[in-house]
Amino acid sequence: MTLTLRPLDPLKDAELLHGWVTHPKAAFWMMQGATLPDVEREYMAIAAAEHHDAFIGLRDGVPAFLMERYDPRYVELVGLYEPEPGDVGMHFLTPPSDVRIPGFTRAVITKVMRTLFADPATRRVVVEPDVDNKAVHALNEAVGFRAAEVIQKPEKKALLSFCTREQFFECHSEAAVRERESAI
Repeated sequence: MTLTLRPLDPLKDAELLHGWVTHPKAAFWMMQGATLPDVEREYMAIAAAEHHDAFIGLRDGVPAFLMERYDPRYVELVGLYEPEPGDVGMHFLTPPSDVRIPGFTRAVITKVMRTLFADPATRRVVVEPDVDNKAVHALNEAVGFRAAEVIQKPEKKALLSFCTREQFFECHSEAAVRERESAI
C-alpha cells in the first residue's frame, strides 16, 4: 500500500469531501448538515488562507483520506494555549468504507506525521480532538502524542495534545516496532 498526498482542489474535490464529512461516522467533524456548497465554501476558505491548507491523501493513487495542516498561532487554537516555535496543527479524516483494511488508519496518521516532520521547521505537532473521541486519542497516543489538558473551544471541549519530533520517531524506531509486533 502506497500513501501519497496532493493539494486539495476545493471545487473538484468538494463532492468527494461532502460524502466524507457528512457521513454519520464523521460526527466529530461537525459537518453532518453541510450542503455541497457549504463544503465548497469551507475548503475554498482553507485554500485561500495563509495559515491553513488541506490535502487529499491517496492510497495507491485513489483518494482515501483528508489531511489539514494549520499554524496554531493564527488558526484553531488562538488564545487557548501558548504556542512554541515550530508548532504545527493538524487534522486528518479517514472516511468510512465498506472494506476494512487492518492498520489503515494507523498508516494514515503515520504518513501525516512523517509529512509534517519532513519540514525541518516543524518541532511539535498539535492536535485538539473532541474529548469524547476515544478512538483518535488512542491512535494519537500510539504515534507519540501526549495529552496536555482539556480546553474549551467555541464548538467543543477538546483534548489538547502534543507530539514532538523525538516522541514520534521514538514510537517508530526499530525496537518500538519489534516490541509492538511481539505483543500481537
